[in-house]
Amino acid sequence: MNHVILEGLPAVGKSETLELLARFYPHQVRVLPELVKTVVLNEGIDLFNERPRLAEAIRKALPERHRQIREILNQGLLCLEESHLGVHYAYSAALGDRDFVELYPAIADVLPSPDAYLRMELPIAVSLDRQMARGTARFDIDGPALGRMLAELDRWHETQTAPLVRVNADCSVKDVLANIEDLLELHYGASALPNEQTFDVLLLLGRPASGKSEFIDFMTHISPDHRAREFFIAPFQIIDDFPILWDLFQQDDVWESVRHERLFSKRSDGNYAVCDDSVWGFLIEQINQRVLKSFSVAKPSSRKTLIIEFSRGGSSGYLAALERLSPEILRRAAALYVSVSFEESWRRNIARYDEKTRDGTLTHSVPREEMERTYGSDDWHTLTEGIIGTLRVGDIDVPYATMNNEPESKVPDVLSERYRAALGPLYALWRKRLGSR
Repeated sequence: MNHVILEGLPAVGKSETLELLARFYPHQVRVLPELVKTVVLNEGIDLFNERPRLAEAIRKALPERHRQIREILNQGLLCLEESHLGVHYAYSAALGDRDFVELYPAIADVLPSPDAYLRMELPIAVSLDRQMARGTARFDIDGPALGRMLAELDRWHETQTAPLVRVNADCSVKDVLANIEDLLELHYGASALPNEQTFDVLLLLGRPASGKSEFIDFMTHISPDHRAREFFIAPFQIIDDFPILWDLFQQDDVWESVRHERLFSKRSDGNYAVCDDSVWGFLIEQINQRVLKSFSVAKPSSRKTLIIEFSRGGSSGYLAALERLSPEILRRAAALYVSVSFEESWRRNIARYDEKTRDGTLTHSVPREEMERTYGSDDWHTLTEGIIGTLRVGDIDVPYATMNNEPESKVPDVLSERYRAALGPLYALWRKRLGSR
């Protein structure tokens, strides 16, 4: 199953159950909160006294909910959704809300049908006790209305093709969770050492000083088991085109000293700026040669991850770079774009610059002239749609994720959550694409 919706009486424990599943299965599950409740809270709507306004707000919210569902399914993850429009239709009928009852036929097919509905069953009397205990009177519903709603909901399910699966929720938390885990076929596997379940090739992209080197530094300083389990990166090898570029700058220094004519660069603000844009294609060809000589991207069982790091800018910078990368690399690759604004990139670029150690991994700097000309804009967001998906390079679909890396943080827990949130869905999509080839 790929898409399951939980339903049940108020205070049955839907939100709490879904929160736990999302927490303990971060690489398998994504949860969408109850749409109606989200609309009520976001719009400041009185649930019982502003029913026409609520119906219209729900209608407007449907396209975004549809997009969220499709995005999760495209990632190869299990989409778990709290409640559904059928439940709201049943409540509307029970409460005499004609606005939504009349609107419902026009929107009934807007959202994709799930693979199954899972009802957490609870006696009405227990629901009333739990409603009182939770202390959210604005959402409480009395017993007679709940009885009418359940009868209407059962009639609604008779018109649906997706099955209704019932699970007893009038029991211990342990038993409820165990039953739902079994139904969803979720199996906790934290004890495994899944080096074989890791990326083969990860393209690490983004503006200078966006956080790519910090990403590598973070991954270097955690345990291999933790890195494989949480971030899907095996013992890794890095190919970064900056040292190759730096060698060209230094060769230009030598040429300048013997014949006063640089070939690829010019001096700028105590550093260097590229003056021959054919350098960018040269760097990719150098990456191709180094990868194909030293790293077998054709064998996932090698239990190594190759990280290829580079920055590009301009109206076709990333497209040109990806099109020049060897197809053998692209077929095994996923791309992580570390996203920061140009001004944030420049701020961090200045902050990390150390004149005495400017060729260090975290301390090299790009002069302002080069930043504005080469990296003032790039084509990443025109190549991609949304924060995760696939981009077409020739006849190859390359899975990608765009990770927002602002505001800057050096706190390990903050960075860990950012990396996990991007790499988990990216790995799921990469595995799905790999398996379909």
